[in-house]
Parts: sequence; C-alpha cells; structure tokens
Amino acid sequence: MKPRVLLGMSGGVDSSVAGYLLREQGYDVVGVTMKVWPQDCISRAEDKCCGPQAVADARGVAHSLGFPHYVVDEADQFERLVIDYFSSEYQAGRTPNPCVMCNEKLKFGNLWEKAQALGCAYIGTGHYAIIEHHSDRAVLRKGVDPRKDQSYFLFSLRQAQLRRALTPLGSMQKPEIRQIAHSLGLKVADKADSQEICFVPGNDYKAFLRSHLGAEQFHPGGIYDLEGNFLGEHGGIEMFTIGQRKGLPGGSAQPRYVIDLDPATNRVIVGAAEDLVSDDFQIDRVNWITDPGDSFEATVKIRYSHPGTRATVTLLEEGDARVQLHEAQKAVTPGQAAVIYDGDIVVGGGWICRAAALQPA
Repeated sequence: MKPRVLLGMSGGVDSSVAGYLLREQGYDVVGVTMKVWPQDCISRAEDKCCGPQAVADARGVAHSLGFPHYVVDEADQFERLVIDYFSSEYQAGRTPNPCVMCNEKLKFGNLWEKAQALGCAYIGTGHYAIIEHHSDRAVLRKGVDPRKDQSYFLFSLRQAQLRRALTPLGSMQKPEIRQIAHSLGLKVADKADSQEICFVPGNDYKAFLRSHLGAEQFHPGGIYDLEGNFLGEHGGIEMFTIGQRKGLPGGSAQPRYVIDLDPATNRVIVGAAEDLVSDDFQIDRVNWITDPGDSFEATVKIRYSHPGTRATVTLLEEGDARVQLHEAQKAVTPGQAAVIYDGDIVVGGGWICRAAALQPA
C-alpha cells in the first residue's frame, strides 16, 4: 500500500474519479470536503461547492468507492482568505482571481494541517494539471486536455505544496473521466461542470458585492474620457472592470470601454477599443516554480481564457518582474494573474500591477 492521500472532494465528477484513480494506483485514500459556505453566501442552498448538496454527493461517492469521508469546517477561513480578498480587490479597482487564492491558501494550504492529522503524506485533487515529482523538485505542466487545463490556477503553489500534491486527471481527457464514472455507476457521472465562481451564482459578482458589502461600502465617483470630459456619475468603482462596455454613458460615435480605474479618486476612465491595448506591464508577488534566469522569453497568459502570447520577462527587485509582450494585447487587467509558460511547463507567475493612473487632461 502506498502512502495515505487526503483527497479534496467537491462533490463533482472530477474529484470523484480522482479518488478512484488514486485508489487504483495503490494509495490509501481519505476523502475530505471543506464546508466553506458562510452565513451570507447567497448560493449556499444550491448545488455548488459551497452548498450542502456537494457534501452529500461527495459522501455518497466515497461510500461507493469504499473509503472514508470527512467534512472540515473552513467557513471562517474561506471568508477571510477568499471572500474578503475578492471584495477588497474590487474596492481597490482590481479584478480578483479567487480560485488561485483558494488553491494556495485553502486546498493546498490550511488543508495540509488536516492531512497531517489524518496521517496523510499527500493532498490529491481533481485538477486538470500534471505535477511531476522529481528527486529534488516538482514540475507543474499543463493538463493534456486544452479545454480543461487548470495549471493557470496553480501557479502560486510553492515547491513544498507541489511536492505533496497529486493530480491524477492531468493526463486524461474529460470524456474519459465521465466514462469511468459511468462504468463505476457513480451518481455524479453526468453532473454538470461548474462554469462560475462557486460563491457567486450566475457569475453576477455585482449582486454578490451588494449582498456581502452593502451599498454603503461602494466608492461612487465620476466617469471621464481621456480628454478630461466629465461624462456622468457612477455608483461605485466596484461595478467596473477593465474592458467593460456595458453600463457606460452613451452619446459617442464609437463604443466606449473602461480602460482604467483610479481608486485614489474613484474615477472611471473610458476610451476607445484601441486605448485598451498595451504591451508592457509589471507583476508582483511573483512565484517561480522553476529557476528562470534574470531575463528570458516565454509564453504568458494574462487571464485564464487567454490563449497565451510571447513575451520577454525580466526579473526586478523585491520579487517583481517586467513583462514585455511581443504583440500588444487588449485589457491587461490589474489584479489578474499573469502565468508564464515554457512550452507546457509552468515557470511561474505573478499578479498584474496597475501602472500610474491615467489622469484626464
């Protein structure tokens, strides 16, 4: 028997089949579902990973596959480390990525204490990414299914976290996973994949912020164009993201887009589509999984749905880096993760910084 593995179970088909594969590989599997729904989570009654139905589904799978299942209460930590971060980033005029934070701080962070208490040597998940374990380090690679690859969301994991992580789905395609689930008779075999942030139903983050923060916590101000013309008032910079077109004043001969947010003055700066384009930005809180050297060429994804583009990356002081894109891209958004690849290997990544605020003339 191989070492014991704590399997993070969301109640979905991916983590369920991951448990089966780990067991087939000889690991002693213990299933754990995190209870993360705080009292004001407006989707807590739904079939989400922050809803109680997820616990019931995960428990049923564990029972069917013949390994124990536990529930750990991480609601307070989830609220502090993920939801508060999510809300405060919007208040600062940035666009957050809560899935990265949840992986780093909870799934491969706080959960490790639970794993140790249960005698586990590894944490297993249903992520579509490949983690190779070498004698001196771990290597993170893209999952082979390009439509499902989740290596982007794991860029911030440190070597210690990667070396105790197992992701058995990385070398498989999604249809294979469902086929295995059907062959095992698992009730979650046809369960739909979540296409949204688990605690933000319908991807309506504005409604969530209104519910979680309250309108009095918003930062209203003015909407301006690049020439300094005042176009109207807005109810809070929390309601805007870079590249947004909806919700802006009309009366322009061409479409307007949000091109910058200034949290110091609560201004929303708008412009034309070409004003969204940039080719040079900085990232901070950089995590290097491999040793990249001081300056190198790589492929950079500026958001999860981005296909990636070639860039020159130069290391700076205090853990920052400069990214010079070889081809300018639209909507390089402060607060989003920029993840750096060498082929299918994740070199590292960091968080896109805001340049000096665009001040209307």
